[in-house]
Amino acid sequence: MAGFINNLLILLLLFQNICLGFRSPLSVFKRYKDTSRSLSSECLGSDQTVISFGLSDFALDIRMPAVTPKQSDTYLCMSVPLPVDDEAYVVDFKPHASMDTVHHMLLFGCNEPSSTENYWDCDEGTCKDKSNILYAWARNAPPTRLPKGVGFRVGGETANRYFVLQVHYGDVSAFKDKHKDCSGVTLHLTHQKQPLIAGMYLMMSVNTVIPPGKKVIDADIACHYKRSPMHLFAYRVHTHRLGKVVSGYRVRNGQWTLIGRQSPQLPQAFYPVKYPVDISYDDILAARCVFSGEGRTTETHIGGTANDEMCNFYIMYYMEAKHAVSYMTCTQNANPEMFRNIPQEANIPISVKSDVLKMMHGHHEETKDSDATSLLQQDKKEEILDDDFHIAEAVEWPGLDLKLGQVSGLALDPENNLVVFHRGDHVWDVNSFDSKFVYQQRGLGPIEQNTIIVLNPSNAKLLHSTGKSLFYLPHGLSVDKNGNYWVTDVALHQVFKLGANEKEPLLILGVALQPGSDKNHFCQPTDVAVDPITGSIYVSDGYCNSRIIQFSPNGLYVMQWGEETSLGRSRPGQFHIPHSLALIPDLSQLCVADRENGRIQCFKLETGEFTREIKHKAFGRELFAVSYVPGGLLFAVNGMPYPGEAESVQGFVMNFSTGEIIDTFIPLRKSFEMPHDIIASEDRTVFVGDVHAKTVWKFASAEKSEPIVEARLKNKPKSTDSLKNMDKQHLVQQASTTGASFVLITTLLVIPVVVLLAILVFIRWRKTTVYGADGEHKPDSSSRRILGRLRGKGSSGINLGNFFANHKGYSRKGFDRLSTEGSDQEKDEDDGTDSEEECSASPLPPAPSSS
Repeated sequence: MAGFINNLLILLLLFQNICLGFRSPLSVFKRYKDTSRSLSSECLGSDQTVISFGLSDFALDIRMPAVTPKQSDTYLCMSVPLPVDDEAYVVDFKPHASMDTVHHMLLFGCNEPSSTENYWDCDEGTCKDKSNILYAWARNAPPTRLPKGVGFRVGGETANRYFVLQVHYGDVSAFKDKHKDCSGVTLHLTHQKQPLIAGMYLMMSVNTVIPPGKKVIDADIACHYKRSPMHLFAYRVHTHRLGKVVSGYRVRNGQWTLIGRQSPQLPQAFYPVKYPVDISYDDILAARCVFSGEGRTTETHIGGTANDEMCNFYIMYYMEAKHAVSYMTCTQNANPEMFRNIPQEANIPISVKSDVLKMMHGHHEETKDSDATSLLQQDKKEEILDDDFHIAEAVEWPGLDLKLGQVSGLALDPENNLVVFHRGDHVWDVNSFDSKFVYQQRGLGPIEQNTIIVLNPSNAKLLHSTGKSLFYLPHGLSVDKNGNYWVTDVALHQVFKLGANEKEPLLILGVALQPGSDKNHFCQPTDVAVDPITGSIYVSDGYCNSRIIQFSPNGLYVMQWGEETSLGRSRPGQFHIPHSLALIPDLSQLCVADRENGRIQCFKLETGEFTREIKHKAFGRELFAVSYVPGGLLFAVNGMPYPGEAESVQGFVMNFSTGEIIDTFIPLRKSFEMPHDIIASEDRTVFVGDVHAKTVWKFASAEKSEPIVEARLKNKPKSTDSLKNMDKQHLVQQASTTGASFVLITTLLVIPVVVLLAILVFIRWRKTTVYGADGEHKPDSSSRRILGRLRGKGSSGINLGNFFANHKGYSRKGFDRLSTEGSDQEKDEDDGTDSEEECSASPLPPAPSSS
C-alpha cells in the first residue's frame, strides 16, 4: 500500500511539473504587452521555436535571427517550415515588434521560400511559388483575434508548408548602437479541423500620383466579386505619411455598406468589422484612400520606400471549408463613375491627436525635430537643384590614368565602390560579327585579363578584380543589393550573374554564341537591371533585337515588350538599340536609353506600359546611357554629333519629374570620345566610362569639393582653350600655395645654418684682424664659394631656391608648378583598334521576329 501511495505522489509531481511547463508558453497567448522599444531580448532566452501545449495545439515562434539592417528601407526575409506534415490551422497571431525599429511586417504562406539561408534580402523574392498573405502588422498594432471556429489552413497536401516573414526596416537610425533585432510573430496553431477557413483580400492602388502641394487626392479601387459567399470580420488600412483616411465598402444594387474606415496614422491593426458584412456573387468591393500632397515639393508615387506612398485596404474573411480560397487581390478601378456616389464620410479625414501622431511617427521629440530638419534640408536641396546646381570634373582623381581596355560598363556596389567592366585586349571592330550577328573571332579565346575591377571611388585604388577567362566582348554591367555582378556579353549573346567572390557564374541566361529572338536567346544584349524590391531581372536586347525582357529572380521568362522603330517618327515602345537601363524602384519604373532614337523612354515595371519620353535637341541623334539617383535626378551621356551637326558630346543632369535639363558637363582632362556608360551616387558623384578613350572620368558637385574646377555649361560647352586656362589657373594657384608652405619650412631650417656661417666668418675675420699683416681680411676661396651661393647669381640677395638646387638629390617640389594633367598621347595616337562598330549610325539588319 505504501508503495502504491509513493508511486501516486510521484505521478502527481510529474503532472504538476508538466502543467507548469505548459503554463509559460500558454501565457504568450493570454497577454499582450505594449512596449516602446525593440523586443529583441524576447528571442534570446530560448532557441525553441515550437512549443506544444496540448494534444492538438502548439505555438510556432517566427523571429528575425538577431539581424542588424545597415541601410534604410531594407526588406529582410526569413522562413520557418511548418513543423508537422498533416493539416493544421492558424487560429491566433501575436506580434513582437516596435515601430521604433520596424516599419511593417508581413507573414506569407507558401511551399518554397526564395532562399534556404538563415535570412535573406527580400529583393531575391519571398517565395518561388505562389504566396499568400496571412498576417500584416505596422505602427504598434495590437494583436489580431480570429473568430471562434475560424483558422488559416496550412500544411497537408494542398496548403502552405512554409511561413515566410518579411520585415521592412524603414529608418535604421535606431540601429546606431548596432544592436540585434528579433522582431517577428508567434502563431497559435491547432490540428482540430476548423469549420470556417480564413483568407485575405487585398485591395491596392498601383498607379496613384500625388502632386506636390495638392490638398486632396483620391485613390479609388473597385472590383466585381465572382466567387462563393464570404463573411468579413476584420480590416486593416495602410498608407505612409500622406494618407488621411482609408475607407472600404460593399456596393450591392447601388447601396454602399461600410466595411471599415480608419486613419492610417493610427496603429495599423486589423480592426473588427463593426457590423457583420457578407459578400455575395457579383457584389462590388470598393475602397478609397484620401491623400494630401501639402509639404511635398515633388510628385509622390506608389512605391516601397518610406518616401513613397501606398494605398492598401486589407480584408480578413472566412468561407465554408469546401469553397475556401486563401488569398484574393483587387488592383483596378472597374467602375470609376460609381465613386460619385461614395458616402461623404469617405472624404472626411479622421482627426488624430498630436500626442498620438508623435507616438506614431516617433516616441522622442528629437525624432520629430529631425524629421522637420530633414524636410528643410530636402527643400534646400531642391533649391540648389533649381538655382545653382552644377557638377564638374574632379581633376585630382587619379583614375584617369588607369590602364584599361575599352570601358563598356560602370556600376556602384553596396559600399559605393566603383565597379568597371572593360574588354581587356579585345576590341569590337568591323571584323567582330558576320551579317547574322555571329561572333567571328572565337579563335582569340576569352579575355585573359580580369574584366571586372573594383576601385576606391576616392583614390582609384584597386580593391578587387575578377572575370578572367569568362568573356569575349563585355558590354552592360549592374550590381544588385547583395553585391552580385550582372553583366552582358554581346559576343556570347548572354547575361551572367556573378558573385563578388565566386569564380563560376551563379546564373546564365541565353545560349553561348547563338543569337536569337525567342524566350531562350538574346541577340547582342546591351544591359541588365535587377529590381531591389522584387528581385525581377530586366534585360535590354539589344543591337539586333528591339525589346526589354523580364525574368523572375530565378531566371524564368516572365514577359517582354518593345518593337523595331518604324519608318518616320519613332513611336512609344519602339526601339533602335535599347542601350542602357535605369531602374526607378521608388516609382516602379524602368527607363531605357533608346540610343539611335536619341531619347529616354520609361515604362511601368509590372506591365511594361509606356509612361513617358524624355527627348531634347541637345541630345543629338544618339543617347548612350542613363542613370537615376533617388530623389529625382537623372543623368545621361550622348554620342558624337554627325558631320555638320552642332550638338556636342557631353553629360546631362535632368529633373526626372519634369524632364528639364538642369546642367551639362564635359571633362577638363582629355575629351569625351565615345562615352558609353554613366553611373551616379546619391551624393551626386558621377562616373563616365568611354570605350574609345579607354578611361573613366569622375565628376562631382562643384559646391562640395574644393579640388573641383567649375565647368558649368549652360547653353553650350566652353571652348577648349578656356577650359585649359581654367585648369592652368587652378593648378598654378595650388602650386603657389604649396610653394609658400615649403619656403616657410625651408627658411626655418636654414636660419641656424646661416647663423653658424656668420659666426665662422666673424671668427675668421677676428683672426685676420689680430694676426694679419695689412689689417684687412680677405675671404678665402671656400668662403667666397659659400657667400656666392647665398647671394645667388647676379644678385646681392639670398636665393634659397638656387642655393639648395646646387646640392645633389634636391627636388624642386614646392618651387616649380607640379603638373597633374594626364597624358594626351593616347588620344592623339592613330590606333585603329580603338574604333568600335557599335558607334555606327547605319541601321542594323532586321532581326527575326520574336516567337
